[in-house]
Amino acid sequence: MRIEPDAHAPTAAVELPIRQPLPDYDLKQIEAPIPRDVDPMLASQGFLDLLDEARGILQAAIGPNRLELIQLTGAICGHQGAHRPGLWLVFREAGAAPGRPMSAAAQARVAALAEQLRTQLQLG
Repeated sequence: MRIEPDAHAPTAAVELPIRQPLPDYDLKQIEAPIPRDVDPMLASQGFLDLLDEARGILQAAIGPNRLELIQLTGAICGHQGAHRPGLWLVFREAGAAPGRPMSAAAQARVAALAEQLRTQLQLG
């Protein structure tokens, strides 16, 4: 899992690679030597179902606070020559001053939400 707060905006990006097969989502082969070989995994119905599940989990977990999910999509995650499908999320701290980084409290909330997703979806 990788979390990257933006130094010049109240946003943070999260990359959650899938590290183990997810048979419930028909994602049995989750590693490829070439990035473009991950594209069919990202376009599969199982992966789209995984995105829907992630969106539902986040909507329930975020609740009415100052954190907004502004992007949730698939990602090609590379590590040590292997490429995997994963989730890419971007959060924004609502009401924060433009041009300023996300607060420490909001960053901690993003990290907790990312960990909750990783655990509930069994991403590994």
